[in-house]
Parts: sequence; structure tokens; C-alpha cells
Amino acid sequence: MTDQVQRAEAFAALHQKGDPVILYNIWDAGSAGAVRDAGAKAIATGSAPVAMAQGFSDGQILPLDFALDNVRRIVEAVDLPVTLDFEGGYAEVPSDIALNAKKALATGVVGFNFEDQIVGTKELYETEIQAARVAALRETCDATGVPAFINARTDIFLKAHPDTHDEAMLTDTILRAQAYADAGASGFFAPGLRDEVMIGKLCDATELPVNIIALPGTPDNVTLAKLGVARISYGPVPYREMLGWLKAKAETALQSAG
Repeated sequence: MTDQVQRAEAFAALHQKGDPVILYNIWDAGSAGAVRDAGAKAIATGSAPVAMAQGFSDGQILPLDFALDNVRRIVEAVDLPVTLDFEGGYAEVPSDIALNAKKALATGVVGFNFEDQIVGTKELYETEIQAARVAALRETCDATGVPAFINARTDIFLKAHPDTHDEAMLTDTILRAQAYADAGASGFFAPGLRDEVMIGKLCDATELPVNIIALPGTPDNVTLAKLGVARISYGPVPYREMLGWLKAKAETALQSAG
């Protein structure tokens, strides 16, 4: 437990506005080892690559027990803080989220991505409802004695085309950031947000460390740092690029026989 607490504290300390921690998302113990050997300071799973690597679609289709067994092997394989993409906690009501979070913490993880999208739909939980869900996750972490980093995610921008992103969406995002912070979130994740001005406004508007995902069209890491971002993740991008490489190599090998 002491080691897990120390890793949790070390992981939280990596989140500095203007000096972001880079999380190059992985999907199993092997990919985690490769990213560790590349010089990573922490390891982050991505729900999409973890699921796709096992033939599942994203969105809590992968059984929770499998996801937890997988992250346990990752924790055991790398001597670094590991944060889990917990999606929607595999539950709706706070009491069930608490039960699942306790199981997840038993694997040794020191952080969670926790989203406000109602899994399986394009809708988001109402802000107050999601704040109660975040609070349940926070209370569970506190009860176990692990100061886990809760990266509260909103899908406001991810579910909308970038051309439609506007100030009204940013205002809603900032209100959610405050509500989630009050509920005990450690950081705030706005995947899909790409506009430099809005990223800067979000970073200025919340005390929480802001996480941006490096999707195509997103400002580069140097620019994100200047805007005040504290965490940059890569989501499914590494897995998809690896698959593209694998397919190309396989095609070359298979065609070489004539």
C-alpha cells in the first residue's frame, strides 16, 4: 500500500500547468514496457486500444474483470505509476461505481480517467449527476488510503465536429470542470478540444490540471504547454499507427513469395 501511495503522489506531482506530463497510451504489459523503455514517467491505458487489442469495441464492451486483470499485469510489469481508463466506471449509480473502483485500486493503479458520457449513447450525464459519480469515486479512493488521481473527462467537444465548437460549449465545459473539482476531481480532461484560444481559456478558468488528447489537428505539444496544458495523452493513436505498420509489414512479407 505504501508503494502505491507513493506512486500516486508521484503521479499527481507530474501534472504541472505549462510543463505537461506526456502519456503515450498503451494496451497491455508488452506495450507498457516499450513506452517505459522510451523514457515515460508514467503509464496510461486507453480503453479503446485495450478493447480493440482483444477484438472488442470500445465503450465498456470488454468485461470489467478482463480489463482489471490486464491492468494488474501492466502494474506488475512496469515500475512506474499506472493510470486506468475507467470509462464510465462500468456502472451508473454511485454505489456501484464505488464497488468497481475498489476492485480497480486493488490492482495497484494510481489514477482513473472517468468520463461523463452515458456509455452506449451520445448523451452526457447532467452535471450534478456526474459530480455525484465523481464524488463516489473520490470517496472510495480516500477510504482505501490511496490518493488516486481522478481525471474527470467531459465529452462535450469529442461528440461534436470541431467546426461546431463554440463559446457556449466552452462555458458548459468550464461549469463542469468546477463541479467536478468540487466533487473531488484531481484533473480535467477535454478530449476533442483543438482550438488554441478555447484551450487557453479553459486552462485559465480552472485550477485543475487540464488534459488534452493529441489527435490530428490538435496544436503541437510545445503550443499546448504554452497554453497551460498539464497533461497530454494520445488515446487510440499509438495502437492504430502500430496496426498500420503491422499491416504494411505483413503485406510486404506475404507478397514477397510471389
